[in-house]
Amino acid sequence: MKLKTLFSAATAAFMLTAAPLFAGDIMIKDAYVRSSTPTSVTGAAFLILMNQGDADDRLIAATSDVAGRVELHTHKQDANGVMKMMEVEEGFPVPAGGMHQLKRGGDHIMFMGLTDPLVQGEEISITLTFEKAGEMEVKIPVDHERKPDHGAMDHSKMNEA
Repeated sequence: MKLKTLFSAATAAFMLTAAPLFAGDIMIKDAYVRSSTPTSVTGAAFLILMNQGDADDRLIAATSDVAGRVELHTHKQDANGVMKMMEVEEGFPVPAGGMHQLKRGGDHIMFMGLTDPLVQGEEISITLTFEKAGEMEVKIPVDHERKPDHGAMDHSKMNEA
């Protein structure tokens, strides 16, 4: 009987971490974080923002105690054809009934000045701030084994703007 109860509790805990998270009409799905190496001073989070409401919203900020600074970033090609990472001060739009994917080689949440290594299998806490949905605390697993999306670029080869 004890084993069955323990198994049920473990299953419930897993379902909570695997399930999408909500803030108002915003749902967070498929979130993970990684750094280039165990000694990296930067890292990035990737996830899907889904807006199930009737009004557009926008991710305008992110904070976390895992880094000295957290910014919303994207990759842009400069006049010389060199890809560079840069902050997106206006944030990321999440259209009503739509989604915005943060992925490697594209938009992402950038952690600069990591306070500790991002350890495979652990979780970090991050607070996302939306214009309309407000603040949402999210636990994101560290997954260094995740393969990039098709066509995505390797973060370790990017220049910071």
